[in-house]
Amino acid sequence: MQTTANFIEPHEPHWVSRSAFQIVVVLLLVIETALAMVLNHGASLWLVVPLVLLASHLMHGAAVGFHEATHGLLRRNRRLNEIDGILLGVFSFMSFSLYRAAHQLHHMHLASERDEELWPFIHPDTSRWARILAAVLELAFGLVFLPCLFLRIFLRTGSPIRSKKVRRRIWAELALIAVVWTVILAAVAHWHAWRYFLWMYLAPAFLAGNLQSWRKYIEHVGLTGSTVNGSTRSIVAQGWLGRLVSFTLLHEPYHGLHHLHAGVPHAELPRLTTELQPVKPEERRPFPSYRHALLDLLRNLADPRVGAQWLASPVPP
Repeated sequence: MQTTANFIEPHEPHWVSRSAFQIVVVLLLVIETALAMVLNHGASLWLVVPLVLLASHLMHGAAVGFHEATHGLLRRNRRLNEIDGILLGVFSFMSFSLYRAAHQLHHMHLASERDEELWPFIHPDTSRWARILAAVLELAFGLVFLPCLFLRIFLRTGSPIRSKKVRRRIWAELALIAVVWTVILAAVAHWHAWRYFLWMYLAPAFLAGNLQSWRKYIEHVGLTGSTVNGSTRSIVAQGWLGRLVSFTLLHEPYHGLHHLHAGVPHAELPRLTTELQPVKPEERRPFPSYRHALLDLLRNLADPRVGAQWLASPVPP
């Protein structure tokens, strides 16, 4: 019988593992260049679609890099980490400072009613149909839903983001996003490059946004435990393909470990796999693949909820 102990990586992370983000970015640039060449020669969808699918996965990996930057773990140099985070945020329609401030709350109040990153699934007084609608919108339109979710946290009355300095920076980053995208769209319109824009950015970014939403749901939705391992799903892949996926997602599948050690670089997480061993009945062993974790999520999507507060509250209609 296999346990989490079988999956430990006892050695120091290889430099390749530490360089996962840089490798993902280089691969994305290669795929985008190939897409541009294919489109320029008027190739068929049989060539374009596979490249778009690859680009969407790599964009998803870059989005995980954005998440790493909010923890200050993407680059050792703090200034470069900030620059990379802001740039990645611009192309994801997300303020870097807003995501960082809200994501800190996610770690501080994981799966509680103060974890607004998992709204509305953390509120037992939210009707089932409202939660299902939110899930449908987020899983189908993640590229739009996620920025709106964080804007809600920022703009709502009683926002937990109160620092005037942080709020000024968020407004500045939102203005930067608006300016950059105005210039991009004006350039695309001027050179009549809509076909390139559609296939090289919009289609893969739309898919990447949905992939990110599905990954987020796999990580948390449907879990009502009171501990980190009881409120997260982790994937410890056994096969080479699963390990490759984990690598290109900067080891984010080791999600419980990320919550237990938010300041640990992603390449170090596989060495801590034994901490995913269940110690309470509500906790689960790590899943051997995303397929297994997805099936577990799907069983809970008919009534999406997150957090132990659901166990002490009546279920709304």
